[in-house]
Amino acid sequence: MTRIVVLAALLSLLGGCSLWPFGDHDKEQDEDQKSSEQMLYRSAQSSLRSANYRDAITKLQKLEARFPFGRYAEQAQLELIYANFMSYQPEAARSAADRFIRLHPQHPNVDYAYYIKGLAEFTKDRGLLDRFAATDISRRDPTSSKQAFDDFSDFLQRHPDSEYAADARQRMVFLVNILAKYEINVAQFYMRRGAYVAAANRARNVVEHYSQSQSVDDALAILIEANWRLGLPDAANDAVRILAINDPRYPAFDDKGHFVFRQQTFDRDRSWLNMVTFGLVDRPKVPPPITIDAPADVDIPARPADSAPPPKQNKPWWRLFG
Repeated sequence: MTRIVVLAALLSLLGGCSLWPFGDHDKEQDEDQKSSEQMLYRSAQSSLRSANYRDAITKLQKLEARFPFGRYAEQAQLELIYANFMSYQPEAARSAADRFIRLHPQHPNVDYAYYIKGLAEFTKDRGLLDRFAATDISRRDPTSSKQAFDDFSDFLQRHPDSEYAADARQRMVFLVNILAKYEINVAQFYMRRGAYVAAANRARNVVEHYSQSQSVDDALAILIEANWRLGLPDAANDAVRILAINDPRYPAFDDKGHFVFRQQTFDRDRSWLNMVTFGLVDRPKVPPPITIDAPADVDIPARPADSAPPPKQNKPWWRLFG
C-alpha cells in the first residue's frame, strides 16, 4: 500500500514537470512562438511604414533567423530586399534578391526580386547630388549601366507580363542612350588625341550595337571626320550618305547639302594659346566641307525647307575672334 501511495505522488509531481511528455505544454509553447513571430513581424512592418529601414532590416533578419520555416519567412525575405534597397544598400539588396530567387524560383512574387535586382544596380552609382543636380552619367564608368541593362533584360525575358515590365523597358531605353553617349565621349577623346582609328571603331560600335539610341547621328558624324582624316574619302562619303538619309536636318549640313566640320572641330581642337589670344593664333585645322557623293541608284532626300539652321547665338567674349 505504501508503494502505491509513493508511486502516485511521484506521478503527480511529474505531471507538473516539464519532463512529462504528455499534457498541453507543447501546445502552449507553439502558441507562444506563433505570438512571438507575429509580434516581431508586425514590429518590422511598423518600422517599414515609418521609413526606419535600418531597424526594419534588423527585425526582418531576426525574424528569419528565429523562424526560418514560419508563416512570415518568405514575406520577410521579400521585404528584406525592399528594405535594403530603400536604405541605399544596393549590394545587400542584390544579394537578398539573388537568395530569394535561388530559394523560391516558383514564388508568385519572384518577378519583384528580379526587378529590384536590376533597379539596385541601376541606382548603384547615383549619389545624393544626382538627385538634385543634373549630372552627366555617360561620363562615368559604364560597368553598372551594362550590368543593370543585362539584369533588366533577364527580368523581361522571364517575366514579360510583370507589372514592373513597363518601367524596366523605359529604364533600358535610358541605359541604351547612356551607353551610346559614353562611346561617343570616348570617341571624341580619341579624336582630340588624333587616334582616328580608335575613334572610328567606337563610333562604329554605336551604329552597330546602339542603333536605336539618340547618339547614332553623332556617331556617323565622327565616322565622317575620322575617315576623312585617315585619307578614306569613299568611307567618309558613305557615312555622309547614311547620315543624310537618317537625319537630313542634322546641324552639320548646310543649305547646299555639304557636311561642314567647322563648329565641331573648332569646339574640340582649340588650344589654350588660341583661347588666350581670342582665336587669333593657333587656329584649329578645319577640314573642307564634304559634299554628298550619292550613287545613281540612291536618292538623297533634300534638306527640308523648314529645317534651316538655328539662328546664330551671341558668342561668349572669349570666342568673339574665333
